[in-house]
This record gives sequence, C-alpha cells and structure tokens, in this order.
Amino acid sequence: MTRKILVATTNRGKIAELRALLEGDIRWLGLSDFKQIPEIEEDGQTFTQNARKKALGYAKACGLWTIADDSGLVIDALGGEPGVRSARFSEAVRNVSDSSTAAQRIIGKTKPADKSLIDLQNIQKVLKLMEGVPVEKRTARFVCCICLASPEKVLIETEGVFEGLIAEKAAGENGFGYDPIFFVPNLNKTVAELTSEEKNAISHRGSAIRKFKPLLDQLLS
Repeated sequence: MTRKILVATTNRGKIAELRALLEGDIRWLGLSDFKQIPEIEEDGQTFTQNARKKALGYAKACGLWTIADDSGLVIDALGGEPGVRSARFSEAVRNVSDSSTAAQRIIGKTKPADKSLIDLQNIQKVLKLMEGVPVEKRTARFVCCICLASPEKVLIETEGVFEGLIAEKAAGENGFGYDPIFFVPNLNKTVAELTSEEKNAISHRGSAIRKFKPLLDQLLS
C-alpha cells in the first residue's frame, strides 16, 4: 500500500528533492495540501528540538507521517551563533533601501528585497562580527536535523554536519543563505562556488538524508 508522507514545508522544490532521493512507494504531500493546519512555531533551543516539534505537531494535525527538518550555521567564535536563529539572525529590516545598499556591497550584486535581501543582511552581520578573527578561529559548521514522526511518536531522527571556515569576504553566485561565506578548505572554494552536485555530495542536508534513507526503507518494508 502506498504510504502518504507529509513534508513540513510549502517549498515544492524541497519536496521534489526528497522524492528523488528517498524514492519508495510513497505519495509525498506538502503543507500547501492542508490549508487549515496552523503553523508550528520553531522555538526550540536546538535543531533537533525544532525538527521534532514540527514533525510531531504537523503529524498530529493531519494524521499522517510527517518529515520535518531544521538546519543552520554554527560558528565557534560566536559561541554557536547564529544557530537556530540562522534564518533570522539579522532581524527585521526597518529601512529596506538603506539596508539593501549596504548588504549588496558585501557581494557586489543586486538582489530583490525579499529572502535574498535577508540572506545578504545575515551575511553582513556575520562578517561584521567576525572582523579581526584569525583564520584558525574561524571554524564553523552547517548542521541539519531531520525527523520523521507519526501522530503518536518520533520514528526516525538523523543529523548531518558539514565542517568549514567563515571566509573574510563573500564569493560565489550559487546556493543560498550563508553559502557565499562558508569556505571549504579542501576544495579551496566557498559553498556558493560549488555546483549543486558538488554541494549535495558533501553538504549537511545531503549527509542527513543519506543516513535517513536506509532507516525509512527498513520502516516501510
């Protein structure tokens, strides 16, 4: 029997990615398929807590197995920040035009005043906080936690970690978020300078999904 699994996102690209990577006799659904489900607040202190809360909360709300994830950047010199606040590290923008101009100077290109602008502002804040920090203390990692839950309990949890350094300036046009300032020493490139295939082969999300797949296959068999 085909198993319905909800992916706790409205991002169709993320759903398509999971469908391709996890395969199986599964009908994948997204939050946009359930208009009346209230949003689950991500107020946990760790990535694991946030992924677990979303998976259990949405599973109970819709009565289906649910996959949720939480991920972000952890910088040692900043005491683990931005951590679970990675997506909102720069906080709200009061003057979009002024902030946009300042943020655009970080990577030398123009972005629309939306999620891309928030990414630029987050990058700007990290680079400012890291000014003067020597290279040996610029260690950081991306972390991704994935949780699958039924309405009653957690079924699977996996974690992927991607180690690197915070660059002194942004470089690269690919990726999103903090990719332009996350430097991979053995490749001598930032993540934003990698192709999608190169990134997926070593990324925190790719690692978490590769650990997740055999556990899901076992659960479904």
